[in-house]
Order: sequence, then C-alpha cells, then structure tokens
Amino acid sequence: MAKRFLILQDGTTFSGEAFGAPATTFGEIVFHTAMTGYQEVITNPIYHNQFITFTTPTIGAAGINHRADESITPVVKGIIAREVAEVSTNRLQQMSLDAYLKRHNIPGISKIDTRALARHLRKTGTQKASIVDIADQHAFDQLSAMVLTTKQVQQVATPKAYANPGRGANVVVIDFGLKSGLLRVLSDFDANVTVLPPTATIEEVANLDPDGIVLSAGPGDPRNLSSDVLDLIRYYQERVPLFGVGLGHELFALANGASLNKIAVERHGMNHPIREQITNRVIFAAQGQGFGVDAESLTNLPLLITHIDLTDNTIQGLRHRDYPAFSVQFFPDAAPGPIEATQVFAEFMEMVTMRKEGIV
Repeated sequence: MAKRFLILQDGTTFSGEAFGAPATTFGEIVFHTAMTGYQEVITNPIYHNQFITFTTPTIGAAGINHRADESITPVVKGIIAREVAEVSTNRLQQMSLDAYLKRHNIPGISKIDTRALARHLRKTGTQKASIVDIADQHAFDQLSAMVLTTKQVQQVATPKAYANPGRGANVVVIDFGLKSGLLRVLSDFDANVTVLPPTATIEEVANLDPDGIVLSAGPGDPRNLSSDVLDLIRYYQERVPLFGVGLGHELFALANGASLNKIAVERHGMNHPIREQITNRVIFAAQGQGFGVDAESLTNLPLLITHIDLTDNTIQGLRHRDYPAFSVQFFPDAAPGPIEATQVFAEFMEMVTMRKEGIV
C-alpha cells in the first residue's frame, strides 16, 4: 500500500496507507461513531465537502450494496479509518469499498489512530483537512488558502422537481440535500411524493395542492439560504401539516424567530439517546448535527420543545403551539440507525390524514 498523509489546518499530521482514489482533496473533517452503516453514511448528502473519520475499528467488511445508497453520487471528500477489510462474505456485496471510492474519485487513508484523531477533534472542533502524498509546507499552505463553499445545498439538492409516486396522501418534499431513507419511509405510508428544489416558490408548491410538506435534511449552515425559504415555511405552516428534519428543523426554527448556534464539536453517530418530553420515553436515533437551536432564543416564541438529547440537553425537536407543524434535529428514517425514531413519520402522516378528512 502506498503511504499517504492526513494533514489538518492546525498543523497536525497523521501518516497512513492509501486506499480508494489517489486524489488530493480538501474539506472539513468530522468523526462518526456509528459501528455499522458506513455506506449509508458515505452516501448521505449532509457530508458534502467533508472528510469522515470512522471511529469503529474496521469498515468495509460488508462491501457495497447499492440498495443501501442514500444518494446516487457520494459527495464526501475523503474517508479515514483504522482498518479497511479486504475480504467480504456478504452475499449482497456488489463491489468492495475500495473499488467504490475509486469509481467516485474519493481518497481514503487507513492505518490511522482514529481514537487519537477523534480525541484531537473533540478539543479543536471542526477544521479543514486534506489527504496528500507529501506533508510538506506547500501542502499546508494550500490547505490554509483553501476557501470552502457556502453553497452546499445548491450543490447537492435537485435542480428541478421529480415524483416519487404513491396512491396515498399528496406530500411535497423540499429538497435541501435529502437522503433516500426519507423517501423510503414516506413510500411505506404510500404517500404520493413530489420533490421540489430548495428554490421552490409558494406558488409552485400551491400548484401541487399538498396535503403535507416535508423539509428535508441537508448540509451546511441554514442561515446561508435565501430568506424566501423562511417565507415559504411561515406561509405553509398555517395551512398544511409541515415536518422538518435536520437542516429542515433548523430552518423551521429560524422561520419562527429562533436563533442557531454552531456546535463546537459536531455530533455524528447513530445511537444517541433522545427523550420525548411529553411521554418521557427515550429513543435512540441517528444524528448528523453541526448547528443547534439556542434554547434561550425560544422565550416568548410559539415553539414547544418536544425532544431533548440526554447527553447534553440540546434541543432535538420542536412543535408549533398554534399550527400542525413540527421538526426534529435527528434522522428518524433509520438509514442507518434504530427504527424506533420512525414514529415521528407516523405522527406527521396522521396529521396529514386528519387534514384530508377535515378534522383539522
């Protein structure tokens, strides 16, 4: 195996062995604590422009099975692992992880002490990184000079509308970088889904006569999006059931006057304990979070806190006091992750059904 280096913006260097594509790329680096589901993580659009460090000791043993893809084309900048399995006995495997990364020109580096790297990132927070052949001053100068785009949603979301047909309720999904798991769960409810780009207008949504609206997850800072998105949310939350996930949750909060904080150490994993406030029930769910709703900013706002992360008491869910609109910060679609969080989709579809039947 060829030797390569992972370099960080603060000057830290890790040496390891190359796998995947021999490309040199730049991006932000985060760590992910999931023990399984590496393919779903790699293909999740929220990781646009990011390097993913897997803290589990080995990845790749399940190979690649395209039924587990969360997007057609992965947008990660690189993969960092302790060990990469070279042999898989998974009968569903269609190719190895190494071959998959080569196909999409994504570099990887293994034989890294990922525990030490994760501890370092817990202290420093998210920073720029690169995988390079030579860790010299020129490489660090290039990394320092690299400016990362703030137009992440525009680069991963659909540019035009498309259908995911069903025979049930008419649901519009606004795509800010959605993962396929969201569409799979809506298909389980036989919803007739139309996916619209993030630039969708109030009129374009109205032309579809939606019974409900879903705001998808996505990458980056929601405050970089057009204020037209917030206007659309404020308009429709009064009229049809509305449900936000991830970045959609953050946009829902912003539209109702809340503020966001950048999290010092991003949280990425699939076993986070979350308490549902009204029932005191604890669920475990996947998270991919770089921003959080400021609890103090909710004072005198028409928003109720519905879910709390038990590790640090951060807000994981909101509901509007007056309208059938709510959101969750975590990923409830179980791709990857526990299936118990999918209950929130049932709650949304119940709202949709009640509206169709004229109950609300």
